[in-house]
Amino acid sequence: MNIGFIGLGVMGRPMAEHLIDAGHTLHLSRVKEASQHLVTKGGKAVHSARAVAEASDIVILMLPDTPDVEAVLFGEDGVASGLSSGKLVIDMSSISPVATKGFAKRIEALGCDYLDAPVSGGEVGAKAASLTIMIGGKDQAFERARPIFEKMGKNITLVGDVGDGQTAKVANQIIVGLTIEAVSEALLFAKRAGADPGKVRAALMGGFAASRILEVHGERMVKETFDPGFRIRLHRKDMTLAVDAARALDLSLPNTAATQQLMNAAVANGDGERDHSALIRTLELLAGGPR
Repeated sequence: MNIGFIGLGVMGRPMAEHLIDAGHTLHLSRVKEASQHLVTKGGKAVHSARAVAEASDIVILMLPDTPDVEAVLFGEDGVASGLSSGKLVIDMSSISPVATKGFAKRIEALGCDYLDAPVSGGEVGAKAASLTIMIGGKDQAFERARPIFEKMGKNITLVGDVGDGQTAKVANQIIVGLTIEAVSEALLFAKRAGADPGKVRAALMGGFAASRILEVHGERMVKETFDPGFRIRLHRKDMTLAVDAARALDLSLPNTAATQQLMNAAVANGDGERDHSALIRTLELLAGGPR
């Protein structure tokens, strides 16, 4: 397929590489030194988002936040200005479900289809092409894009209408964020009580408290290895989406709000670029600092 890809960051680079390796023609915007290897492998660097849309039948976005998606879609020389009827826009960023619905209406008014398809799995999943992909949009557009999704992920689900993919991603981030916070509290408790947190973690892995987060992020907490797979700053953005959506729905999510505030504190204390498992450092500070 003729595919445009905009957003060649930590996640976007391996995702785009899988599509090139599968034989698709990729038109790439914002090619920097870190993504130059994609051009070497056959990707085509172009000068603007508009040029990407003009050259492609399907345009994929993988950007940090809602304002970034809006600017790339509708800003000067944006994707929308290069679209023609029949093309498909797939936003794989994690952004506001409400804004997503508005973006989709504007793209569909141009005679094009729109899918929101945020992902879970982090850099490891992006590199392994094992991402979970949560999709909102029309059945026909989903079936058109399915072969592309299958080159980037394993668990691929059409959740519902446009915006429902983003809603599923926000729900995912609530669960992940609150579980990281719970594991942090448990291991901090074990440490302060005089037990070896590494051995406590090993014991818990054999019981009902076992989870992927206890396994992977618990190990990072014990070893204090916080190189980012997924940065606290970005997870805070997702938790803020959850809190904002809950307010709009007149819905109380007390523990989501509390975890968002802990992430605010983590960013304020200089941990925003660390892995989200580093949230345990914020709890240690609240407990009087590491001992």
